[in-house]
Amino acid sequence: METSELTRFEDRVLETVKLCQDRKDSPLTWGMEVCKCLREVGLGIPSPELGQVLISNLCFINNNPYFWKFIEQAISSGLLSSLQVLALLSSRVIPHRRSQPEAYRLYLELVVRYAFSPTRMDDFCKKKITKSVDDALQLTKTYEVHIAESGHAFALFLFSIIVGLIDSTLEDWKLQLSSTDKLNGMFKDSDHQAMDVDSKVDHTDIRLELRERLHKTNSMRAIEVLGELTENKRAVVLLRLVLLNMPEKFNGLLQRLQFLEANRVASSNIKSASQVLARLFGNIQRIRGLENHLNKRHLINVLFNTGPCSSVSCSDFGTTQAACWLPFDIYMETAMDGRQLPATSAIDILAELIKTLQVNNRASWQHTFQALWISALRLVQRERDPLEGPIPHLDARLCILLSITPLAIVRLVDEEEMPSLSLEEGSNVRSHNEQGVAGCVQGTRRLGLITSLQALRQFSGLLSPPASVIIAANNAAAKAAAFVSNFKNGNEGLTEHVKNDLHTKSVGSMLHLIVEACITRKLIDTSTYFMPGYVSISVSSPPDSSLDQGAPWSAFMEGAHLAGSLKSSLIATPASSLVEIEKLYHIAINGSEEERSAAAKILCGASLIRGWNIQEHVVHFVVKLLSPPVPTNFTGPESHLVYYTPMLNTILFGMSSIDIVHVLSLHGVIPEVAASLMPLCEAFGSLVPTSSHKSSTSDEPSVYTVFSCAFLFLLRLWKFYRPPHEHCITEGGGYTGSELTLEYLLLLHNSRIASQNSSAAGDNVTNTLESSMSQAVYIDSFPKLRAWYCQNKACVASTLSGLSSGNPVHQLANKILNMIYRKMSKGGTMSSNFSAQSGSSISGSPVSTGEDAYERPMLPSWELLEAIPFVLEAVLTACAHGRLSSKDLTTGMRDLVDFLPASLAAILSYFSAEITRGIWKPVSMNGTDWPSPAATLLSVENEIKEILAAAGVTVCSPSAGVGPVMLPLPVAALVSLTITFKLDKGLEYIHGVAGPALENCASSCRWPSMPIIGALWAQKVRRWHDFIVLSCSRSAFKQNQEAVAQLLRSCFTSFLGSPNDINSSMSSPMGVNALLGTITISTRGLRPSIAPGLLFLRSCREIQNVQFVNNIIVELVVESARASAARWGNGNSARLKSNQTSLASAAALAKEVAMLGASLLCVAGGVQLVQVLYQETIPTWLLSTNNLQKSVPISCILEGYGMAYLLFLSGSFIWGVGQRSYTRSFARRARILSVHMDFVAGALDGNISLGCDPATWKAYVSCYVGLLVTFAPAWIRELKLETLTKLAHGLRGWHECELALSLLERGGYASMGFVAESLM
Repeated sequence: METSELTRFEDRVLETVKLCQDRKDSPLTWGMEVCKCLREVGLGIPSPELGQVLISNLCFINNNPYFWKFIEQAISSGLLSSLQVLALLSSRVIPHRRSQPEAYRLYLELVVRYAFSPTRMDDFCKKKITKSVDDALQLTKTYEVHIAESGHAFALFLFSIIVGLIDSTLEDWKLQLSSTDKLNGMFKDSDHQAMDVDSKVDHTDIRLELRERLHKTNSMRAIEVLGELTENKRAVVLLRLVLLNMPEKFNGLLQRLQFLEANRVASSNIKSASQVLARLFGNIQRIRGLENHLNKRHLINVLFNTGPCSSVSCSDFGTTQAACWLPFDIYMETAMDGRQLPATSAIDILAELIKTLQVNNRASWQHTFQALWISALRLVQRERDPLEGPIPHLDARLCILLSITPLAIVRLVDEEEMPSLSLEEGSNVRSHNEQGVAGCVQGTRRLGLITSLQALRQFSGLLSPPASVIIAANNAAAKAAAFVSNFKNGNEGLTEHVKNDLHTKSVGSMLHLIVEACITRKLIDTSTYFMPGYVSISVSSPPDSSLDQGAPWSAFMEGAHLAGSLKSSLIATPASSLVEIEKLYHIAINGSEEERSAAAKILCGASLIRGWNIQEHVVHFVVKLLSPPVPTNFTGPESHLVYYTPMLNTILFGMSSIDIVHVLSLHGVIPEVAASLMPLCEAFGSLVPTSSHKSSTSDEPSVYTVFSCAFLFLLRLWKFYRPPHEHCITEGGGYTGSELTLEYLLLLHNSRIASQNSSAAGDNVTNTLESSMSQAVYIDSFPKLRAWYCQNKACVASTLSGLSSGNPVHQLANKILNMIYRKMSKGGTMSSNFSAQSGSSISGSPVSTGEDAYERPMLPSWELLEAIPFVLEAVLTACAHGRLSSKDLTTGMRDLVDFLPASLAAILSYFSAEITRGIWKPVSMNGTDWPSPAATLLSVENEIKEILAAAGVTVCSPSAGVGPVMLPLPVAALVSLTITFKLDKGLEYIHGVAGPALENCASSCRWPSMPIIGALWAQKVRRWHDFIVLSCSRSAFKQNQEAVAQLLRSCFTSFLGSPNDINSSMSSPMGVNALLGTITISTRGLRPSIAPGLLFLRSCREIQNVQFVNNIIVELVVESARASAARWGNGNSARLKSNQTSLASAAALAKEVAMLGASLLCVAGGVQLVQVLYQETIPTWLLSTNNLQKSVPISCILEGYGMAYLLFLSGSFIWGVGQRSYTRSFARRARILSVHMDFVAGALDGNISLGCDPATWKAYVSCYVGLLVTFAPAWIRELKLETLTKLAHGLRGWHECELALSLLERGGYASMGFVAESLM
């Protein structure tokens, strides 16, 4: 309608209304006359234009009963939209309620009667009314959303009215709410014309008294109206829509109610309205606490409502550990796999897992933290009888218990106690465990931590400290005892008294170490020392010298020189404060050359390994030392890093320890380490040695030594020897590989830098300290490293291209060949002792001196590395054709590694590539040409077979006596080279690269290669025999799917018992001990054995067809469901016997099976396997008719129930259940979930034909949607509205109306409008 037409229409309506008023016509007559006006201009009903004209021009100018009756008549007859009229009135009446109390009272009555009055209208009319409501109440500005649909306007209109009436009542009662949200003052008189009050108001005293009395009663009536509104079923749905999709706005309503509650005593008005307010409070509280109470008449919903996993008995926690907490044990034990160096911090992963399990198990924070501590203590106790070998040991496990776990709890406590925390993250959880109208109860997580620590005292078996930490535990106990003693003596815990009270001797436990770790990080305070039974002392005992461990650090802080016995003591004693570490760092940067090296060595000592209370800070400074600043007045032509050569050499060798590398990985600094190592490699690899090459273990570091250590350390961080297609599979441009690459590590590092520099820093970064590097790092900034990186990928992926004889690389390759085979080139025959172990080189062979030293090419390391692959191709080809003996080949490569240890990287890459190509003939390991494993091969094979049999796996293995022992030439050469390496502590940087690469090469061949290699190494290092045999047993699962299936079945049986044996729980041990157990191999005459779960965790990453794991786990879940149904069905329905399983127990068992299956599935394949489960495995299972058997209905229902839990738990372990997640896989959640839910919606819509039983299908969909609604509402917001509506329609067809509504309620802002519009 044009402006001129609108003006004429407005004049015509005003004229008609004035005429009706003068004639004192009835409201019905008014309506009929106004309808004529609408017909004249061609407008329909309800008419937004009419509503705008009437309210804008007639309110309060003609404020009389006839007009209000006409307004009500117009609404009830559909002439006007109740939504529009009430919105327009709200913006005009509420701000002027004091001057127009009659109008305000009539407005309140209209709100009660017509707030939920439905009005039929077309889409065009809806858009007009929606815009009118938005403009009147300024919804877009207030809520910062686009009001696109009438449903949005309806829901926000109701919420605005409720908040507006509360604010106006508070103002009338002279109570000032200090709120900063945009809802405050929404209806202040600022944008609308003032009322014409003076001409209408009768100023007589009686009239004023009546108006004042009406004004007071209006305030009470407003509260009554709020109570009536919030009791309406539609209001409940609308308010829950705001709660679930705009929690920060709903929090504003809760703050107002809290303010009313807080001023109850001070305000007489609130006292008089206490009953009415109690009604309102109760309505809002019910809305907050309303859960998805499924229809108990439906069998599947009875199964779903199995109750929380809360209080668990001492025996359950300490011995068998309830299945609902199993993922804690699985993750922690998986983190101990030294062959994997995850780039994501274990703190981030564990914090997300804690939140996920707390939600999924509906548990209190006390039980959640108690289960967490129990799992961490079990992890430490599992190392009581450790294997000796190149794997992380007790120090890494203690890092999990005393550093990673407390830091993860710090993350959770800080998240809860942050003032900016909204209700969005956990609104679905708080209704389970927290009460109160005013929002989340602050400190529930901290309180849960304190009570969980108090409960730990009952688990004495787990609290017994390992021998190596008894002194630390005793010191912690003595500290607490001294504090308590001083407090009782009136000294109240003075620090000096605690330190000097060495005459108190206490017996400590792991609990004392845990408490100290929590106190240091300010999770608890020293009042914990007064817990009953915490302090157990024996007074007047002789002082224990071990208690005075702070003495060397005190001397250091007082200025003692870092040398001699003090240096040794500081290396062996962990620091106790950040100040000590900071001083060490500054000495390592600014001290003399001797002091810098000493400080670096101390930092990599006990402070890094066992300084649990400050370990995150030590890790930070150690990594920071890899990127030292430019010295003051540095003017050298070379890189400033050369100035720090001795210090860098010390720090690199110190960090190369297997345990230290693993600790760095647990703290999530692998990307930072990689970014710091790249400049070192570029700088030292470009330098030309100034003197003859020194041994790699010489006290004076050479250029080659520093470069080799840094370079091999860098390569150790990812599987550089694998083909590029094994590193990553690109899908939609994203990284999806199971192995890390250098590019991915840099991407992680740079993203952390970007997050740190942005205002939103802290969500995805380990919150220990700032990053050691402040700038992004790109591989293109290091041309030498980039050139080698590209050459290595090309070498691994394809054969080497030929070079002309005049090429510089070819010439350098010839020089290297002449160097390593110089005696042969002189006509001599190379004769060396194959097992020689003398000298100080890597291999143990004497270092060349004199004339031979000058024949070595003194060139930059990068140039040598470029030529080495061509050297290897030449020598391997010569050996294959008989022109070079095997001993000469091994000795030559050994000399090459002695000369440049970094050349080992080229050797490993080249041999790994050649092994996968399969073009080399096998050679006989007969002891003449190549070393023979015959002495130990048979025993190794038998032990492998026994280990597998003990884990429930039976495989066919070839006998050592059948035929000659053969290995492919590259494998034989590589294993012959590696067994010549010494096993010195200082050469861990060599073994850390060579060991995993050799195992990868062996597993790339047919399976019998691994026992041969293991037998050779067992002959060399007898003390590693058990570790070697265990490593060899893992290779049985790489390509043998039947072995994988047997192992998985054994995992399920050991944890849950045999599904066919009713009395299995009494006849054999079950739970975590049976699943993970402890390793006992050939010790004290025991039969070799390893728990099946532990064997799976150490082997699953090597399974070639990992998708096969999905199929087996689904099959096991289905089998368990059928067995549970059979148990339940065999019972007498009238009365269950003691040895029969009730239906609830069958449902609980199905959940336990799914929990175990999801845990193992996520460990085996991570997000890739979960994606396959969502998009392929489960849909295929639902579509297939192969699983359709004649089963009782309960069996089909339990199958669907178990599958739904398996799918949901797998996703929740990978992505978390909150809207925000610390895991890198979070970004893929929406896409994967959408694909699966589109499939489900299509099947519900009849577009997909299913093959499973209908009862299974209904149970699966109902249970999975119920899990999303109850535990992961954030997932639902990521689905399309079209998908949600199809799902809801299908659920209503099954009479699951409540579940359908709950699903739509949580669908986000778009779904919010859809639900609200359905109520109009």
